[in-house]
Amino acid sequence: MPAWLNAMWNRRMLICIFTGFASGLPLYLLLNLVPAWLKTEGLSLRAIGAFALIQFPYTWKFLWAPLLDRYGILPWLGRRRSWMFVSQIGLVAAIGWLGQLSPVDHLSLVVGLTALLAFLSATQDIALDAFRREILPDHELGLGNAIHVNAYRIAGLVPGSLSLILADHLPWNQVFVITAAFMIPGLAMTLLVKEPLAATGSPRTLRDAVVEPFREFFGRHGVQSALLVLAFLFFYKLGDSLCTALATPFYLDMGYSKTEIGIIAKNAGLWPMVIGGILGGIWMLKLGINRALWLFGVAQIVTILGFVWMAWIGPGESTPLRLATLAIVIAGEAVGAGLGTTAFVAFMARTTHPAYTATQLALFTSLMAVPRTFINATAGWLVEAVGWTQFFWLCFFLAIPGMLLLLKVAPWRENGERTSPVA
Repeated sequence: MPAWLNAMWNRRMLICIFTGFASGLPLYLLLNLVPAWLKTEGLSLRAIGAFALIQFPYTWKFLWAPLLDRYGILPWLGRRRSWMFVSQIGLVAAIGWLGQLSPVDHLSLVVGLTALLAFLSATQDIALDAFRREILPDHELGLGNAIHVNAYRIAGLVPGSLSLILADHLPWNQVFVITAAFMIPGLAMTLLVKEPLAATGSPRTLRDAVVEPFREFFGRHGVQSALLVLAFLFFYKLGDSLCTALATPFYLDMGYSKTEIGIIAKNAGLWPMVIGGILGGIWMLKLGINRALWLFGVAQIVTILGFVWMAWIGPGESTPLRLATLAIVIAGEAVGAGLGTTAFVAFMARTTHPAYTATQLALFTSLMAVPRTFINATAGWLVEAVGWTQFFWLCFFLAIPGMLLLLKVAPWRENGERTSPVA
């Protein structure tokens, strides 16, 4: 049996499905369902765009990641699983509560609760990322992360598709409760799996947990190379992330109904995304992570042009041709972004040191989240200032610096499989 087929059918890959789904659902709820909810409740595009600032915990999670490396809050579950369990319980409660509020009448409480939801989601990500890195052997990083990323994006179909369809038939409070229930499989996974052996040891002091991950990273790479790696982590997903910051409001502005968005815009990308992501993970077994970053990065940039095309066509009545256009653009974005994210997440995992997995991965994924949190907050302002077409052209050009940095951090001629002690 081929090595890639052996890797596909093991328990670790099944666990990666659950980690991806549990990690993706709360983020896509903030990115897709909450903007649609706010728009239908009468908030402006500028206000909806500013809600991206509420996602700041994804950017700053490395500040409290050392606590997850140092302490376990529920000894009977272990260090990683205890943080996974507590954050997941909190997410179920926060999502269900959010839908009971009115954005107009309880705006301050909605802001506070969405910020708490983002904090709990970011904390869950710290624990899940460390857990996943510690159960995957080095040669399975590409495929395991491909499966994780696909499950992550499939989770987006719940708040971005099913919940939108339900919103045409049910009140928002019921929609949010149903959405919260989809966190339960991840909670069950947390209770059923075993604590990774690599997670049984921890830094001896909190100071070690805070200082040593950064000292080790800069010492291993050297200051200049380390800064280039961090710059790459910031820029690689910048254009793609900004492009989809207001995707649901964009589709609504183009004249599509919520049901059409739920059925066509979201599901059109499902199977291309899954098939492309799995093939990407398999290709990485042969290509290596470096070359995958190049090839998948090109695909990621090119698919942004689909949004330029749709914006250029402009709004209109729903016809078979327009629905097909929407499906093609979304399918292309799903494949491009899915491939790029698969290689990107594998690169981040490879760059960590096993003694400081949670903190270093939190630092890397925090930099990945900066565009989504702060730069995406300007998306509404940019659209109102220049229009959708120029906005998507800007996203295209912002994607180029990350590709140029590959010349230094992941050269094509090197497979890069030994850039860290765990690779």
